[in-house]
Amino acid sequence: MENHDRAFDLERKKKIIFGWKPPHVSWPKCDIGSSWNKSNFEGGASFSDIRSKLESTFESWKWTIESMKSLRMNSVIFSSEDLNLVGTITKPTSWPSLKFYSIKLSSMLHELLSWRVKSQSREARRPAFLLADSVVKKNFFQSYISTVYKIKVLSNHNHKCLRAFPTLMLYNHGVPMEYYGPRKADLLVRYLKKFVAPDVAVLESNSHVKDFVEDSGTSFPVFIGFGLNQSLISGLGRKYKKKAWFAVAKDASEDVMVSYDFDKAPALVAQHPAYNEHSVFYGPFEDGFLEEFVKQNFLPLILPINHDTLKLLKDDERKMVLTIVEDETHESMGKLIKALRAAAHANRDLVFGYVGVEQFEEFADSFHADKKAKLPKIVVWDGDEEYEQVNGIETVSHEEDHLTQVSRFLEGYREGKTEKKRIKGPSFMGFINSMIGIRSVYIIVFLVAVIMMLRSLGQVEEPARVRTAASDGQATSVLEGETSEHKPRDKED
Repeated sequence: MENHDRAFDLERKKKIIFGWKPPHVSWPKCDIGSSWNKSNFEGGASFSDIRSKLESTFESWKWTIESMKSLRMNSVIFSSEDLNLVGTITKPTSWPSLKFYSIKLSSMLHELLSWRVKSQSREARRPAFLLADSVVKKNFFQSYISTVYKIKVLSNHNHKCLRAFPTLMLYNHGVPMEYYGPRKADLLVRYLKKFVAPDVAVLESNSHVKDFVEDSGTSFPVFIGFGLNQSLISGLGRKYKKKAWFAVAKDASEDVMVSYDFDKAPALVAQHPAYNEHSVFYGPFEDGFLEEFVKQNFLPLILPINHDTLKLLKDDERKMVLTIVEDETHESMGKLIKALRAAAHANRDLVFGYVGVEQFEEFADSFHADKKAKLPKIVVWDGDEEYEQVNGIETVSHEEDHLTQVSRFLEGYREGKTEKKRIKGPSFMGFINSMIGIRSVYIIVFLVAVIMMLRSLGQVEEPARVRTAASDGQATSVLEGETSEHKPRDKED
């Protein structure tokens, strides 16, 4: 036993000395893992037509170096268990048969500012190997970029914040924040640029204003204060940083006033590039009026409803005037949207939106509106499970002026001439039918019946129980032929 403890202690010390440890902060370490499936010539991470394990590792190296270049990472440590490829880079003359790989990888590495390569055992780089192995063994055909040290630290400090992989965690002064932004690469980069940008940008000239608007993109609304004291919006910029871009421009020249459609300063201009919308606020800038204007302009005047825009409503406490049409791309929509926009200008305490049954049928059906219903239908939705219909004005007629009808609808809503209803929830069978179809239901029922029949045929009589005396004199019950002895099982790796 003493020898076993001594050997265990030695292994523990070796692991501490030679095992995994975080690289230097200024040198991020990238562990390269690869796996190869000989039967179907697939290699991790998700490469096809791979004819050998060496080729799989080579493709993984290429992909990793390209990823580091795309992320603009320099001074990178590349680690791999493949001694052959590490040797072709560090000592190419010793590996003449692998000259092709040596030339290719060395040329790619030299495009980085500085780099190092090292060989490590699979155990020391186990997460990288498991990620690559999951591609060929579990059909996880995705690409991963994993910083093992940071994941280890995160899981040690707050394991509840990591729910799944791959994931992205944002830390603001050491405080973890969940990421709800876009997942596409270009949009993700733009979102992160917004996250690390100043709360309020200071624009010194007309060209700076133009560059700021162009660099902001179309994912967020833009608020620019012309002739406005920075201190007035610095608090709003900090509070709503994740929702919009904020800036102040010192100069409000005549050209700028024409370009951004305002006629005096100070003024706060709000723009929605994605929806081509524009609003101007001339004050008062105290007593919460400025913040109210900002909050109302996080959303465009008229919001088309889809899976993405529904997320924007999460933090907005206003009710929505929702118009449901058959097809939002129909040529007749122009007049209706114009009327809704005019009504939205005069009723900023409400959000105005529209949705097409053709485009988002399951959402429209929640309000008892489908292709068989009389459309356009107009309601006031609380953003949760209830909506209100104005008595006598449930729809918008194409034969009458749209703005007049919308105005009457809003007047009836303000006067309380409404009927509350709950949004429609599909029945259980309706949900099943919508998800997998009735034929699939029949197949499932048939399979369940077959399994139950086989179980009933295979049931055997329960073995008799016998009485046995326990060491303390009490009677205990055990199954005949069963033993109470428990032998330790060999640990499976």
